[in-house]
Order: sequence, then C-alpha cells, then structure tokens
Amino acid sequence: MVPYSEMNDDAVFKALADASRRKLLDRLRYKNGQTLAELCAGLDLTRQGVAKHLAILRSANLVSWKREGRERLHFINPVPINEIAERWISKFEHPRLQALSRLKKNLEGKEL
Repeated sequence: MVPYSEMNDDAVFKALADASRRKLLDRLRYKNGQTLAELCAGLDLTRQGVAKHLAILRSANLVSWKREGRERLHFINPVPINEIAERWISKFEHPRLQALSRLKKNLEGKEL
C-alpha cells in the first residue's frame, strides 16, 4: 500500500503538470481571494474550464475556497508545495549550502 503522503504528492504533481493550473496558482499567489470571474479574466479558457482546473487544484489541496455572500473566493494553499520542496529539493540543497559555507569561511580565513 502506498503511504498517504506519496498519494498526496502524486495529486500535487499531477495538478502542477498543467500550465493553465500553474497560471491560476500564480494569479492566486499575486492576489489571494479571487472569484471565478476574476480568475477567468484574460485567460483563453472557458469559465467551465477554469472551474475544472480549480477542482483539480482543490483535490490536490493546493486551493481552498470560502463563500462570501454569493461569491466563492479562492485561496492558494502553499503547504503541499512546501512539503514537496522539503522532501525533494532541500535534500539536494543542503550539501551545496554546506560547501558554500565552508568556502566562505575559508576565503575569510576562518578555521573550519
């Protein structure tokens, strides 16, 4: 059986694989709490297409929403992306950061 976190990672990677969904996330990163109409503005997608992309982002826990009157406001959830960064990227960055720190200390003439 696949652990929950790996299943969640699969959903996040699948959601991020589409350029339109990444564009929606970028728009929410720039201005959080947008309506569907605001997110549709300037996109070459139908309202239904944007709604489907938002549903995929929501199922991957990358977007949440709340009702405000008759409107539904959409918000980005950066936690799943951060979890992937910590799991996949930070492991590769740590040795580089240590090497840069040693180089800095060496160039400054400090003992290691």
